[in-house]
Amino acid sequence: MEQQDDEVAVSHRVLTIPNIISIIRLAGVPLFLWLVLVPEADAWALAVLFVSGLTDWLDGYLARKLHQTSKLGAILDPVADRLYILSTVIGLGMRDIIPWWLAVLLPARDAFLWCLVPFLRTRGYSSLPVHFLGKAATANLLYAFPLLLLGDGTGVLATLAKVFGWAFAIWGTGLYWWAGLLYAWQVRKLLADHDRRAPALDGG
Repeated sequence: MEQQDDEVAVSHRVLTIPNIISIIRLAGVPLFLWLVLVPEADAWALAVLFVSGLTDWLDGYLARKLHQTSKLGAILDPVADRLYILSTVIGLGMRDIIPWWLAVLLPARDAFLWCLVPFLRTRGYSSLPVHFLGKAATANLLYAFPLLLLGDGTGVLATLAKVFGWAFAIWGTGLYWWAGLLYAWQVRKLLADHDRRAPALDGG
């Protein structure tokens, strides 16, 4: 019982090392957008994306290693991923590196899922667990955009980056919407089960 109490206490902590890293990662979103749009400092923008990817891995690793997994961390991590995707498609769209239909298609999926949140709350849920398909889609997109940014140039390296970037972007976009439709199907099944509600947390 004592171990379970410790796990619940840890799960509700806010000031943890992984959460601080996630907050720093979030602060990189406006910095990246400014670097892409104002000075068009692509090398520095790519460096921000690289640090973002590194800290994305680091906060998850430290959360498990230090037993500092928290409810806030579970929210911050996917929010940071979504914001980086959003800022990147806006930046690349305004630079004409990607077409605007792609810049609209990706945020439209997230808007679609946000519309499902009120229905989830009727069953006591604020969100659904992230599944592998969603993680794979996000990973593809987070690989795609730095490559497309790198491909906005001349030379063999830029050409290769553009080819691989579009490959990741096409697969990532398809998986991103597939994952979104799978989430919608899960919500539908949850709503159809009138007896299914989220378990109450002690002390919550």
